[in-house]
Amino acid sequence: MSATTGPRNGRGSRIGLSSYAFFWQLSDRVSEPLSIHGALERTAALGVDLFQICDYAPLEAMTDTELEAVKATADRLGISLELGTKGIRPEHLRKFLHIAGILGSPLLRTMFNVPGHTPAAEEAVAIFKEVLPEFEAAGVKIAVETYEQVPTSRILDVIRGVDSPHLGICSDPANTVAALEMPREVIDAVAPYVLNMHVKDFAFSRKDGWVGFTYSGAPLGEGLLDYDYMVSRFQPHQRNINQIVEHWLPWQDSEAETIRLENQWTQQSIEFLRSK
Repeated sequence: MSATTGPRNGRGSRIGLSSYAFFWQLSDRVSEPLSIHGALERTAALGVDLFQICDYAPLEAMTDTELEAVKATADRLGISLELGTKGIRPEHLRKFLHIAGILGSPLLRTMFNVPGHTPAAEEAVAIFKEVLPEFEAAGVKIAVETYEQVPTSRILDVIRGVDSPHLGICSDPANTVAALEMPREVIDAVAPYVLNMHVKDFAFSRKDGWVGFTYSGAPLGEGLLDYDYMVSRFQPHQRNINQIVEHWLPWQDSEAETIRLENQWTQQSIEFLRSK
C-alpha cells in the first residue's frame, strides 16, 4: 500500500495511527516492549500507511543513523511519518526540525508547556516568529495541540499573533474537558486553524462507591466524542486533515488483557473511521 493510496474515510481524510495507539506496548510496563520498528510493522499489517511518532522519548536520543533506519523501515512498508513532541524552546523546535527532515515528516505537533514553565502568549509569539522561517523553508508545519494546561483562547491568541499558514492547531477536544472547556466550544473555536486531528473517545464513569467520577478513554464511537460534529466543523475550512488515532486506555488487570484491549481499540478505531 503506497503512501498516497492508504485508507481514507468518506470525507477524504487520511487515517493514521499514533504511537499513543501502542502506548502500553511501546512502554517498559510490558515484559517485551514493542520497538518503533515493530509499531510500524503492526501499522502496515492493519492496512494503515500513516504513523505519527508522538512523545516517544527514545527518539530524541537516536543518532541520525538510527533515525535513518526508522525512515528506511517506514519506506519499506509504504508508511508516511509525522512527528510529535512537547515544548517550544527554540533549540528544542530546531532539534525536532532536524529529526523531521530525516524522517520526511511535513508536520510537527507540539504543546506549549515544558516542566516548570508555560510561556505567556507574547513569549510564544516571539519564539514562533523566530523559528518559523526555518520550518517554512523546510516545508514543515507546526500544529499546537489543545489540552487542559493552557487555555484554548491563549493558544489561539498565539496562532493569530503569528499569522502564518505554517502554524496551526492539532485538535484534541478530549484534553480540554479537564479545564472545563466543552468539546463543542473548543471545536468551534479552533476550526479555522486545524492542521491535524487526534481522534480519541472519552467518557466519565462512576468511581467505586458512587463518590466521584473517573474521566478516561473509551472505544471510538462508544464515548462522548461527537465525531460527526467535529469533522463537519473542520471540513469547510480545510479538507483532508489527517486523522490520527490515539487511546486513553487504562492499565487492565494484566499485561495480556491490556495488550488485547489496546489492539481491539485500535482495530475498532480504524473500522469506525473507515465507515465515515
